[in-house]
Amino acid sequence: MDLINCFCYNFTLKLAFLLLISEGAWGTTFTFVNKCEYTVWPGVLANAGSPSLGTTGFELPTDSSRSFQAPTGWSGRFWARTGCDFNGSGGGYCTTADCGSGTEECGGAGAEPPATLAEFTLGTGGQDFYDVSLVDGYNLPMLVEVSGGSGQCATTGCVVDLNRACPAELKFGNGDACKSACDAFRSPEYCCSGAYGSPSTCKPTVYSQMFKSACPRSYSYAYDDATSTFTCSGADYTITFCPSTPSQKSSRDATPASTTTTATTPGGAGFDPMGSSSSSMSSGSGEMTYGSASEAGFGSDIVAGSGSGTTTTAVLTDGSWLAGLAMGGSISSQPVMSVVAVSSIFPLIFSIHAL
Repeated sequence: MDLINCFCYNFTLKLAFLLLISEGAWGTTFTFVNKCEYTVWPGVLANAGSPSLGTTGFELPTDSSRSFQAPTGWSGRFWARTGCDFNGSGGGYCTTADCGSGTEECGGAGAEPPATLAEFTLGTGGQDFYDVSLVDGYNLPMLVEVSGGSGQCATTGCVVDLNRACPAELKFGNGDACKSACDAFRSPEYCCSGAYGSPSTCKPTVYSQMFKSACPRSYSYAYDDATSTFTCSGADYTITFCPSTPSQKSSRDATPASTTTTATTPGGAGFDPMGSSSSSMSSGSGEMTYGSASEAGFGSDIVAGSGSGTTTTAVLTDGSWLAGLAMGGSISSQPVMSVVAVSSIFPLIFSIHAL
């Protein structure tokens, strides 16, 4: 009898251990939800050394969802391709975020910019790291929500339709997506390369600040870590394409904002590089509020900072001078910090396009 009890005890321990290993190894579920009014084709790219999730791309019709499990230590990115036409012979193509495979499966290839990206690293030091990035541009709204887990576990994403207010010099195709300044101008200061290849030399630009103003929780340029990377432990994640949010409805119903914007130069105490965007974030709460930044700041002046720098009022009639600035034009007529001042242009353009 003692031998039998010993055998049963050892068997139970081994079974429990195997279950524990299994749960730990495959403990994260990714659920993809399509709320767009059209079919999307999500792409999956695992980083080097990470196992496959069973697919590298798939079709996701409107109002449908699909889930996959990922092991601890997995890292990679997700995105959604739009306007795809796959003919079955490998010659297919997608209008935005195409991966070049010609089929639904991307086969280890990444998204062709511009593309909204969701990036994850699971279980590093007991924590998951995740973000939504506009560094490679934008093609559709995306929201990442957390289920369970412990820690900060905040919702993040970009829920504003940036395509409707994309500056002409960044527009992709027929307005199907919005390029990053790096992709549009191929200049080191926008790509954070060469002499601008470090956090100390690569700073926010007029374009990245526009993206940040509209989507304060998303990466707007390569070194935008402080307000864009989130952590959680032991959670599952839902990635929603074209989430239905108050910001999208209100943008259609909004009254055009005033074209007079007040901005403050940097250097004074208390300067906030995100301007009013920071007030719309519920840091650490797990909830994503849709404040003035996410709603494009309709109907109000934006005052950036509370320091002692010089303050001026700039009447912004249109955004055409942005291209000149991007290509090295003079800003001597703008005594305010261009990055902060221009962040208010994006809300203005968005409100006009939304009518």
